[in-house]
Amino acid sequence: MTNTIAIVLGLIIVAVIAVDYALFGSDHLIFLGKRMFELLDWIAFWR
Repeated sequence: MTNTIAIVLGLIIVAVIAVDYALFGSDHLIFLGKRMFELLDWIAFWR
């Protein structure tokens, strides 16, 4: 992955999060953050 692709993907992710926050509030982000933490914990267990 080149630096340009990484920067574009990062900007897209930040833009999607900003739009989600503007339209729906922070409840979705908190829920997804908790689920992502649980997923990472589960993956680390099986590693």
